[in-house]
Amino acid sequence: MKDLSTLIGEYAVLLTREMKNILDKSDVSRFGYEKVCDSVDYSVSAGGKRIRPFLVLEFYKAVSGKSDITAALPYAAAMEFMHTSSLIHDDLPAMDNDDMRRGKPSNHKVFGEATAILAGDALMLLSAETIASNPHCSYEQNAKGVIELMKHAGIHGMIGGQQIDLLGEAADLDLDTIKKMHRLKTGELIATSCVLGCIAANASEEQIEAAREYGMSLGLAFQIVDDIIDVEGVSYKAGKTLGKDAKYKKSTYVSVCGLERSKEDAKALSEKAKNSLLAFPDGNASKELEELCDFLLFRNN
Repeated sequence: MKDLSTLIGEYAVLLTREMKNILDKSDVSRFGYEKVCDSVDYSVSAGGKRIRPFLVLEFYKAVSGKSDITAALPYAAAMEFMHTSSLIHDDLPAMDNDDMRRGKPSNHKVFGEATAILAGDALMLLSAETIASNPHCSYEQNAKGVIELMKHAGIHGMIGGQQIDLLGEAADLDLDTIKKMHRLKTGELIATSCVLGCIAANASEEQIEAAREYGMSLGLAFQIVDDIIDVEGVSYKAGKTLGKDAKYKKSTYVSVCGLERSKEDAKALSEKAKNSLLAFPDGNASKELEELCDFLLFRNN
């Protein structure tokens, strides 16, 4: 079996090719609006771990038992389009005000705030279009996929979490509110990634719910580790500015619970995610999803 890091890298290559093909098809003529197209290309090609599309593809394999992931690639691309749009907007001065993303200047530092907003909006819309037009899945699967992504990226999902995050810059948040923020802002899209892979493979409702539970547990663990990295990490490895949470006295899991409790909770959530995989057939895909929990738990960037 391939090393997990190798597999993540191979998927990233396939995903980048898929996203480029989608963007090329939608680009009939750039005359007059080439700047926003360049802005989109800049962030889409900036790299990153591509964990969310990885989850789409691995859950597709876990349910279907197939090694050919072609049918799920458009859903994986859509997930990365949505995630990238959120990063562009999150870096804006009115939001998290970050100058670096994935080791490069943030989108708005290169293209200006107005164009960055348009690029983020464009990628959100493209994510829905990409799922809806997946030629490898049925109309019913695609409709279900669009509803899944739009619902959990919206006001009762990622966007709601981002609003709570903004409140944490001006007021002290308690632990329950911080957990809710992390579940909405990070957990919902990670869980949706798992569910999209299941939808592409025509999974049972039991499997979809197990995938959602895995994603929500992993998502909360992922964000707790992100808070830990902001305290203990190294900026050049993380690819973004670290230490900002403490500088601006922002409410985080670590600021409320401390480092040791945060590490313990992240580990417990990772184990909970692993246990959710019992609903899926034994095989390499499930093993790789288990390994991903440890991979993210012990990452330093």
